[in-house]
Amino acid sequence: MRSRTVLITVPNLHLLREPSITDARSKPVASNIVSLSGRLPLRRNPVGPNGVVGMVIFIFMETMLFAGFISAFTIVKTTALVAWPPPNQVRLPIEATAANTTVLFLSGVLFYLAGKHFKREDGAGPLVKTKKMLVGAIAAGSVFVLVQGAEWVALISQGLTLTSSTHAGFFYLIVGCHALHAVAALGAMFYVYKQLIAEKLEYVQLATAQLFWLFVVGIWPILYMRVYL
Repeated sequence: MRSRTVLITVPNLHLLREPSITDARSKPVASNIVSLSGRLPLRRNPVGPNGVVGMVIFIFMETMLFAGFISAFTIVKTTALVAWPPPNQVRLPIEATAANTTVLFLSGVLFYLAGKHFKREDGAGPLVKTKKMLVGAIAAGSVFVLVQGAEWVALISQGLTLTSSTHAGFFYLIVGCHALHAVAALGAMFYVYKQLIAEKLEYVQLATAQLFWLFVVGIWPILYMRVYL
C-alpha cells in the first residue's frame, strides 16, 4: 500500500507576520493605526504666539510676587505696636511721586497708541506715527525711572535706609522690585525701537513688550497707594 503526501497551503500566510517598525515594505505602525481607525490625530491650535503666552505667564507670576509683598506689608502695618510709619522717620515724597505717576501713565498711553499705529501703518511707509509714539513712551518711562532714582538718593542722604525701620525696609523692597521691572521693561522697549528702525519689527514683539510695560504701569498705582499713603 502506497503512502500519499498531502500538501496543505495557507493562503495569505504573509498577513500573519507581525509588522515590523523597521520593515521598509510596510508603513509605520502609527500610520497603520491611523488608517485602521480612519481618524487623524487631533492637533490643537496654539492659544497665541509663544512670546505673548510666555509674557502672560510671567506677568501672572510677578503679580503673585507683588501680592505677597503687599499682603506682608498690610499684615505688619495692621499689627504694628507703634505708629506706622514711625513719626520720626523721613517723610516720603508723596506729592512728587504722584506727579511722577502721571508721567508713567502717559508712557503707558503712548506705548498703547504706538501699537495701534503700527497695525495701521504696517507695510505702508516709514511708520512715522509709530516711531513718534514709541519714542515718547520710552522718554516718559525713562523720566519716571530717573525721578524715582533721584528720590531714592535724596531719601538715603536724609538718613532713610533699608534698616531704618520695618516700614523703610518694605518701602525699598517693594518700590525697588518695581523699579527693576521698569528698567527691564524699558530695555524691551528699546529693543522694539531698534527693530522698528531696522524695519524688522514684528507685531508679536511689540505686543509682548506692550504687555510687560502695561503691567509695570498698571500695578504701580496699587503699590503707591499702599506704600506711600
